[in-house]
Amino acid sequence: MLESYLEKPYWVVDFLPKQVPENGGGRFFSVEQYYLEPSRYAVLREHFSNILLKLYCYYDLRLFIGDDTKGIFNPEPEMLADLVKGNQDHLCILIGTSEALITLSRDDMCMTVYAPSEDLLELIRTLARTVGLFVWKPNKE
Repeated sequence: MLESYLEKPYWVVDFLPKQVPENGGGRFFSVEQYYLEPSRYAVLREHFSNILLKLYCYYDLRLFIGDDTKGIFNPEPEMLADLVKGNQDHLCILIGTSEALITLSRDDMCMTVYAPSEDLLELIRTLARTVGLFVWKPNKE
């Protein structure tokens, strides 16, 4: 079921405002390593957690951890925040009644949002802005 979302249009919630050009001279990877330093990365994961917790106020969530296929319906806020900030497993989060899917993998610098409605996408953009993050659509490869 979740695999079907991976073929749908997607956006990323990222610390950068748009996709880095291929001819960037490798600077992105240096900056990425800087932000992957544990104390800096913890701040980014906290931002992801804040977005998801606020989104939870508006939508039911079904959280899938790792290879889980059943999911946890409307997990406790502390559990959701701890899993996001703990950075131990790949997380998939169905929003609403299968309205969209958010994925967050271990050591990811962004969250990926698959098939959001316009209203949901605008809400995610607003929530991302409040924590200094950006939402953008990647170029097709």
